Amino acid sequence: MASGFFALLDDIATLMDDVAVLGKVAGKKTAGILGDDLAVNAEKASGFMSSRELPVLWAITKGSFLNKLIILPLAFLLSAFVPPAITVILLIGGLYLAYEGAEKIYEFFFPHAHADETPKLEKLSKEEVLAREKEKIKSAILTDFILSVEIIIIALGSVGTEALLTQIIVVTLIALVATVGVYGIVALIIRMDEFGAKLIDLNERENSFSDKIGKFLVSALPKVIKSLSVIGTIALLLVSGGIFVHNIHFLHGMFENIPGIIVEFVIGLIVGFLVLLIIKSGTKIWKKVAG
Repeated sequence: MASGFFALLDDIATLMDDVAVLGKVAGKKTAGILGDDLAVNAEKASGFMSSRELPVLWAITKGSFLNKLIILPLAFLLSAFVPPAITVILLIGGLYLAYEGAEKIYEFFFPHAHADETPKLEKLSKEEVLAREKEKIKSAILTDFILSVEIIIIALGSVGTEALLTQIIVVTLIALVATVGVYGIVALIIRMDEFGAKLIDLNERENSFSDKIGKFLVSALPKVIKSLSVIGTIALLLVSGGIFVHNIHFLHGMFENIPGIIVEFVIGLIVGFLVLLIIKSGTKIWKKVAG
């Protein structure tokens, strides 16, 4: 009886050791997309009234956890029984991310005519503010879903030859880190100004060390938020381009003399504008037919 108990402990220790080693491998392979995930979601979670930032971020975080609960079991089942479906799902997600990135660039150069007439948040009614929040939360959760699929599939691919239990533990840990880590950092970013204000009010002395740090954080936040929009757009195109490069065979080795990051960005950009053109053309045709 005792020997069986100690044998079980030994098996558990061995499993945990394997999980630790494989977790590092999977973590390295998903590090790049986790960085992209951070940039995209930080941009998605910004732009709200100060009092609503954390509630909105919490709503997005809960949606991210729900995404993982949906994706993880499906990923294990599809990987075991219908492996080609994983590639199809990734490519569809890549098309969406490429389109979203291209649309942001298009809107920057060709903004809507009514863009300047959009009222500020302070001038909107409570119902209008909540409606905008729900729309942006929905968009953020959808983008998180696609990025989560990519993260989970990459992590799963790095442990695909291991035992099923090991796969489940490693990939689940990576998924949890992707949610807790990313949204924890996002929370720190969007609350920079609040933390800076508290440092300024920490003591009554003027130009103290805490005042300098506080003023720096307060003044840096608008620049960080603006840069996140640019970084998030680039990240969308890089992630989508990476999906196409890694999952469409004829693209492998086609641009060996060009750095991979440039290839992924250009491919994401080209595909994004092609999808944008198709959608805009389709929308115009539909309006003419419907009208």
